[in-house]
This record gives sequence, C-alpha cells and structure tokens, in this order.
Amino acid sequence: MAKATEAREGVQIDLISGERMETKATMEKIRMILDGVHDGNIVILEEGLTPDEESRLIEVTMSEISPDEFSGIEIETYPRGAAEDGGILDRIMGRRDGSKLTVIGPANRLQTLHKDETLIKALVSQ
Repeated sequence: MAKATEAREGVQIDLISGERMETKATMEKIRMILDGVHDGNIVILEEGLTPDEESRLIEVTMSEISPDEFSGIEIETYPRGAAEDGGILDRIMGRRDGSKLTVIGPANRLQTLHKDETLIKALVSQ
C-alpha cells in the first residue's frame, strides 16, 4: 500500500469548467492557470479564454520565464466553428465568444502533434 506522502508518478490534468471560470476576473484566471502549469500540470479549460485573456496570459507567461525554473507554456485551442458564430446578435445579447476548449501545459512537457477543427493530439512527457 502506498503512503500518502509518497510522490505520485504521472501527469496531473486539471479540467476546469466554464462555470468555475466565469466568476473570475482575468488575472484570477491567469493566476489559476499558471499556478497549475508551474506545478507541471496540464490545464484544460472547458470554454477557453477570450482573445484578450489569452493575450494577457501570454504576456504574463513571458514575464515569468526563467531558464532554470519555468520554460513557458504550450497552448492549443479549438477554434469556434463558423456555424456557431451568431455574429453581431450574439455580441449584443452578451453571449460569450470564447473558444470551445483550451489545453495549456508546460512547454517542456506538452508537445502538440496535430491540430484541426475537431481534434488536438498532444504528447505529454513526465
């Protein structure tokens, strides 16, 4: 029987619901994502980030890169399909224009092998 204090082998994946993220401010979202990635986890967001939030995530990540400690992030997002884009009516009604799914992980552990409109293939190393 394994002791609770022993380190677990493998890769932790944090699946974060859109409901949990919708109540958070941009910097709270970014901090939650980067804290997970700093711990070596893969973070999957159910509803993705807005383009502004994603830009801010990249800016903050760049400021935290350190050669010996943090190599940055790898990020892949399913694009929103044209059939799902209601255009101006959705924006007027306040419907979110975020992407469907975003996968974020440490750049030294997550490598995207293939991406298209329906599939993200990634290799995760320990």
